[in-house]
Amino acid sequence: MPLDDVQLNPHARIYHHKMGAERQPVLIIDDFLLNPDALIEHACRCNFAREKKLYPGHRAEAPDVYTQALRSALPQLLSRVFDTRPGDINAAESSYSLVTQAPETLQMLQRLPHFDSLNGRELASVYFLCNRDSERYGGTAFYRHRATGFESVDSTRIKTYSRSVEDQLRDGKAPAAGYIYGDTELYQQIDQFAARFNRLILYRCTSLHSGLIDSEFDFSRDPANARLSINTFLVG
Repeated sequence: MPLDDVQLNPHARIYHHKMGAERQPVLIIDDFLLNPDALIEHACRCNFAREKKLYPGHRAEAPDVYTQALRSALPQLLSRVFDTRPGDINAAESSYSLVTQAPETLQMLQRLPHFDSLNGRELASVYFLCNRDSERYGGTAFYRHRATGFESVDSTRIKTYSRSVEDQLRDGKAPAAGYIYGDTELYQQIDQFAARFNRLILYRCTSLHSGLIDSEFDFSRDPANARLSINTFLVG
């Protein structure tokens, strides 16, 4: 199936939601594309490489046709939901992503919810290409840091947040090896969004979040059967 078949679905279902006490916005688009199978077939031909940063798995470059579809679909929606302005979003970087790292090998920062950027004008998206016939793989969850009450971390909060987390870890409150899943001593889950096939979710890069990776997770590296997604950063 050629990548030219990847087109926006004119009948996609669009929702938006506000999370937690901070009312941070999330945009959800179900049935986002026509023929998403073309992307899965393309992913199966890609050479995935181990992520060198903190993402717990393997990645490959996603095709331009996907990023172009994303950028053409979103400007008015982003303005309405995230109050973006001209010039806020000038570039988009997309990668196929597979969660493949075993829980017991996670670094400390990988066991905690994370933020992608300190810039509240920048956005992140996850497009799910898994769970066509099941709910085998979990989606994305969002969190509140209990000690500070922060549900998002920007440049005005980073010092306070970092100091608080460092103090907690030093005081023996470090989480056991594994992916965060639900409430913990340090964090409260405030919302979650399922990994529905052909679903796109978008949120601010400052929001604290993590993938929902449970104890039964299959860490497959086969894009046709794994928790395949396309992760995109929309930046200035």
